[in-house]
Amino acid sequence: MKRWAIFFGLFIVAIIVLADEGRLGFLHAIYDFPFGDKAGHFILYGLLTLVVTLTVFEARPFMDRKRAAVIVSLILALLIGLEEISQVWFPARTFDLLDLTASYLGVAFFAWLAVKLKS
Repeated sequence: MKRWAIFFGLFIVAIIVLADEGRLGFLHAIYDFPFGDKAGHFILYGLLTLVVTLTVFEARPFMDRKRAAVIVSLILALLIGLEEISQVWFPARTFDLLDLTASYLGVAFFAWLAVKLKS
């Protein structure tokens, strides 16, 4: 699971860098769908939360799972919030509170799912 977490984290960083540079290419097609961008935030950050949380569960099998999920979620929420706020400094990006909300909902839902999968 650790490799998936690293891979998925690097994948999201690559998407962020491409978006910051205005070079999303074919990935820009997600904006053609109603709420496609919001769904992307929910799914991408949610899946990141899921794989990181499951990785922590494996690395620390005796840690309380709910506590681990909360800690992972808070750390990711902080990083996601900083990334969304940083968009004000990139001409190709726009800060969007709804994007941030969708990201946070994805984090919350997939953290809950991780706990349920391992309960």
